[in-house]
Amino acid sequence: MREEYELEVLERYDIEVRSTRRIRGAFFCDTNEGTMLLKETGISGRRAPLLYIVLSCLETRGNIKVDTPVFTKDGELLVSSRGGKTYMLRKWYHGRECEIRQEPEAVRAAETLAALHRGLQDEGIMELSESLLSGFGAARDPVDEIRRHNRELKKIRGFIRGRVTKNEFEYLFLDSFEKMYRTAEYVLAQMESSGCSALWRNATTGGRLMHGDYNYHNLLVSGADMAVTNFEHMKAGIQVHDLYYFMRKAMEKYSWKQKTGQKILEAYEETRALEPAEREYIGLRLAYPEKYWKTASSYYHSNKAWLPEKNVEKLRTALRQNEEKRAFLENIFSVAIQA
Repeated sequence: MREEYELEVLERYDIEVRSTRRIRGAFFCDTNEGTMLLKETGISGRRAPLLYIVLSCLETRGNIKVDTPVFTKDGELLVSSRGGKTYMLRKWYHGRECEIRQEPEAVRAAETLAALHRGLQDEGIMELSESLLSGFGAARDPVDEIRRHNRELKKIRGFIRGRVTKNEFEYLFLDSFEKMYRTAEYVLAQMESSGCSALWRNATTGGRLMHGDYNYHNLLVSGADMAVTNFEHMKAGIQVHDLYYFMRKAMEKYSWKQKTGQKILEAYEETRALEPAEREYIGLRLAYPEKYWKTASSYYHSNKAWLPEKNVEKLRTALRQNEEKRAFLENIFSVAIQA
């Protein structure tokens, strides 16, 4: 029945649907205007038109392949089904997910990100009124974000210390806490004395938009091009946070191989040069033990009566990778993690 409701939604569009194929909660649609994707969305009615404006500008003026929303016959971007779900139809592309473990594709992804960031600085987007841009929301102050992470780490330690019977995960966390927390505090101190907050204020007040979730899952290799999809998390913020996030995910898979990281940075800078404050921001964010905090936080908020083995393995991985990236950060970003 739900599939029937979803297919009825397509009748609201002025397109000829030749065939559909369901995959991971969405429909690929072969139409007379190319491949499209129909998917349930949580985007608000206020945000949808803004998303269309930005993505259509990237597509037409920046020549960047993005999943621009499609209007219905009635000029709407969001459609509600009889089942009470809200859907959006978007342009899509034949292709496959970016293979991040293939170094040339990781480098291409960095080139694509730089082009995306340049496109987001197009005057057609930058001239949008402040009231319109506020519809995207803004990223948090990164210094405040790290400060909150550190407070949570101490809270988790206090909780685990108080447990009478401890499991393998908790012993491993307590054994590693002092060393990892020193790194976390070091990064916070460096960020507090750096230009990170100023970079954030300038970005948010100036309406600099970022993708918000730039990773290989949201990149489609389409022939000689790479399409960027899933802009649901777009917001005003430090654009190179996208580059930090992408690099962290990529370098974890490359065991922080310096040559690969350097190639990714160089590929980005061939299209968009990094400012000193931006490079400093990327280095400090990479230095923070994000995976350690995230794993501990996930455990703390979970049902601790049952301990999946993967939680222990994730914590071990976080500890190992923190050591692996030490030389990488010192040589690429001149950031020295305290032992």
